[in-house]
Amino acid sequence: MLEELLKGLIVGICASVPLGPIGVLCIQRTLSKGRNSGFITGLGAAVSDTFFAAIALLSLSFVQRILSDYQDIVMIVGGLIVGAFGVKLFMTNPIKQIKRIKSGDKRYWQDFFSTLLMTVSNPGAFFLMLGLFAFIGIDGGDGNGAYNIIASALAGVFIGATMWWYALSTSINMFRNKLRLRQLMMINRVAGVAIMVLGVISIFEGLYRILFVL
Repeated sequence: MLEELLKGLIVGICASVPLGPIGVLCIQRTLSKGRNSGFITGLGAAVSDTFFAAIALLSLSFVQRILSDYQDIVMIVGGLIVGAFGVKLFMTNPIKQIKRIKSGDKRYWQDFFSTLLMTVSNPGAFFLMLGLFAFIGIDGGDGNGAYNIIASALAGVFIGATMWWYALSTSINMFRNKLRLRQLMMINRVAGVAIMVLGVISIFEGLYRILFVL
């Protein structure tokens, strides 16, 4: 089972490395609120990726069919959710965040569940998992050993994703003390715009599929 664990680890890292909206959000929260906030933001994505990995390995055909048949609608809804987070981030005042942290109100649960919602609403994560598992050579298997294979691979996915988010938040945190309030405000604005753009792209891609792709 060590082989499946290592393969799952690779899949977890490869699925997390691309700097999408979650990566931008992790960097922004690390710079604005500290390493713990950035890491917990990534942890929400790690849990969601593990969930998608479980669906991919179990080969739930009805889920695959739903995601395939309604991918355009899911992309629009997911884009709206991501775009809304981008707007919220753009409007966030870093002064209030800093005051809340100093008062002990860190709201890590919000960091976790907001990321979980963003990732779960993205069907691309599921298809990415399918592709990575197919490329690296893992499937659900048959017989009594299938559950052991799946459990080992899923453990690897979660560990790999968690390692990546910890490394990213720790690395970005090294620059945190060098930033001033005006720079934090600019980071909020840039990160918010970047996430909004990614959301808009997802919305327009979904609309394009509905209107022009038969």
